[in-house]
Amino acid sequence: MAIAMKDLEIRGAGNLLGGEQSGHIADVGFDLYVRLVGEAVAEFKGEEEPELGEVRIEIPIEAHLPHDYIGTERLRLEMYKRLAEVRTNDDVTAIAAELKDRYGNPPAPVQSLLQVALFRVRARAAGITEITMAGRNVRFAPVDLPDSRVVRLNRLYPKSLVKKAANSVLVPRPQTKPNQPVRDEELLAWARGVIDAVLDPAPTPA
Repeated sequence: MAIAMKDLEIRGAGNLLGGEQSGHIADVGFDLYVRLVGEAVAEFKGEEEPELGEVRIEIPIEAHLPHDYIGTERLRLEMYKRLAEVRTNDDVTAIAAELKDRYGNPPAPVQSLLQVALFRVRARAAGITEITMAGRNVRFAPVDLPDSRVVRLNRLYPKSLVKKAANSVLVPRPQTKPNQPVRDEELLAWARGVIDAVLDPAPTPA
């Protein structure tokens, strides 16, 4: 059935998508119908993947799919959804290869979007679901640091605030030499560094 459905998706469905069609496919659309059938089969076989929690990333970075790169709104929305649901770095690599193959070399905003997807994978692995701006700080949550890592946080990122009641930390947003706050991929790399160094460091080898 999976092969037949994929073949149908690739080669087209004739009247299946035309005005004569009625029933479930006409109600929900072909792409969604195929996805629902696939999910139902996976659930029947006990193979469904656990649902991914949302990871909110709201920091100043120019990361999007330009209209002149992917012209169709439906395809852009589908790609945004896929990037939001990545589980591994390999998933991001595969999407990057697909984008290049289908639409050409990704422009800078798309490259940044792929970096955001990689960052989302890292944040999700660390159990962090919110990375947002809070005034001059970047807020990471939920975070529950032991005392040893609170000391490390204050040593590496002075003036950071630990909000135990809210399970969050506020880390001052870095600035460039002319006192301009960093943004875009530089800020993203910095936020990744906060996670790697303090919030979810790799265990020290025995």
